[in-house]
Amino acid sequence: MQPRNMSMSGVVDLAAVKAATEAKAKAEQARAESARQGGGGAVSPAALVIDTDEARFERDVLQRSTEVPVVIDFWAEWCEPCKQLSPLLDRLAKEYNGRFVLAKIDVDANQMLMQQFGVQGIPAVFAVVAGQALPLFQGAAPEAQIRQTLDQLIQVAEERFGLTGITVDPDASGEAVEAPVPAGPYDALLGAAMDALDAGDFGGAIQAYKNVLADDPANSEAKLGLAQAELLGRVRDMDPQKVRRDAADNPGDVQAQIAAADLDLVGGHVEDAFGRLVEAVRRTAGADRDAARVRLLELFEVVGPEDPRVTASRQALARVLF
Repeated sequence: MQPRNMSMSGVVDLAAVKAATEAKAKAEQARAESARQGGGGAVSPAALVIDTDEARFERDVLQRSTEVPVVIDFWAEWCEPCKQLSPLLDRLAKEYNGRFVLAKIDVDANQMLMQQFGVQGIPAVFAVVAGQALPLFQGAAPEAQIRQTLDQLIQVAEERFGLTGITVDPDASGEAVEAPVPAGPYDALLGAAMDALDAGDFGGAIQAYKNVLADDPANSEAKLGLAQAELLGRVRDMDPQKVRRDAADNPGDVQAQIAAADLDLVGGHVEDAFGRLVEAVRRTAGADRDAARVRLLELFEVVGPEDPRVTASRQALARVLF
């Protein structure tokens, strides 16, 4: 995959006067609060490259971006270009010595973040500056181009947001202490959601699960419950015979295939549901392709990430996308 979007035009647009002023004020406030609490000290070289996920994203990326630009490397184990790009980014993060921090995100394990950033292919590299996200480039790229992009990012971060980087202490310990992710007392809300689900009140169940996820986005029980409730709500009023007839008669109609895939999954035909949507992604483009891909990811949540059928279908999806 050829690199694209190597310019920093997105940063310039991002840093329009009003947005830049507000973001800079927030960054300064966050840095002041960090200093008040004793933060903002020197970090070890090991802290310049981190693996993060959905549960730690706010702390590792959003909060950190108020002190230093955070470059995000979206990658996957099966992605060969990623194996070329990732070591280069690791080396540059250490060479730049605190001018930016590199956060690595495995797309297979963090589909929600992949969707939120609109990642269409990997490797994909984004940055977050003072809490604002912007694309840098996609695909493996020559080192000279990457350096130029990073230099522009650092310049914009300093001029527009006052971010001058963090201090690195080569003698500091590289051992990081993971802050516990609070689970929160959600038993009552989850119980209410289950009761609503059992009673066929899918709207009530959906809202209850969303309430949990608003406070705890990584709550796996709420994620699964929400996906199931949304699926059951969609198929409740369907006419199965009509849906299947429409899908058979109109193989190019993405919405017909999506509806049939929902019915397939509810009926226990997991491979059929996944295969139908992978094929829809393969044969479409633009908004239709994105609709089929998003619904497939939602059905993955219903079945669960550890299921081998999900793993196999993720690989099939990757083949048709990339």
